[in-house]
Amino acid sequence: MTMTISRLLPTLALPGLLGLAGCLGAGHDSEFLYKNLPVAGGSAVAGEGHTVLFKGSPLALAGTGVKVGDRLRDVRLTRTDLSQVNIVDTRGKGKVRIISVVPSLDTKVCEQQTHHLSERNKGLDKMVELITVSIDTPFAQKRFAEEAKIDNVTFLSDYRNADFGKTYGLFLKDPHILARAVMVVDAHNTIRYLQITPELAQLPDLDEAFQFARKLITAS
Repeated sequence: MTMTISRLLPTLALPGLLGLAGCLGAGHDSEFLYKNLPVAGGSAVAGEGHTVLFKGSPLALAGTGVKVGDRLRDVRLTRTDLSQVNIVDTRGKGKVRIISVVPSLDTKVCEQQTHHLSERNKGLDKMVELITVSIDTPFAQKRFAEEAKIDNVTFLSDYRNADFGKTYGLFLKDPHILARAVMVVDAHNTIRYLQITPELAQLPDLDEAFQFARKLITAS
């Protein structure tokens, strides 16, 4: 379905809404400049009837909640080349996958989360598939990856109807973005680790997710 201008406005207005200025293009000629951003402790609960906070103000989650122990649910996302893929059937199917979910790549928290996933996984990218899901358009994701010089992360867009967000209970209907989360999926498509940041302005604990992924690899 073609996205109308009115559907795009919430996404385009996101940096102002969140107050998290994007810094695309900054520092990408050299090493990314990491900032001292807060890391969330604990996890929110996905799905209808639950909320996450943005600077203390609640935002309602929509969709059917997902939890540890659930299998990945079928939902189609769009690659940066505009082709579609079922999240269950990405190129890492059959091995451990780490799925990082961000509200918008055009914010400093989401940018750092994605760089951390790409650059600080200590060799995990050779053993697992790293995935970033956001509601940004495929064009914006492609531009981000090129400017950030990130080529070891699979970028998938939920821009069409937010089907991923709704299917996993991570959709924030107002302001039409995804909650911030990280999940680790085992070789059998079972979600074994899930953190949904209770505060949208905080990073997930990616290092803990990396450690969990390593344990799954070792156990197999």
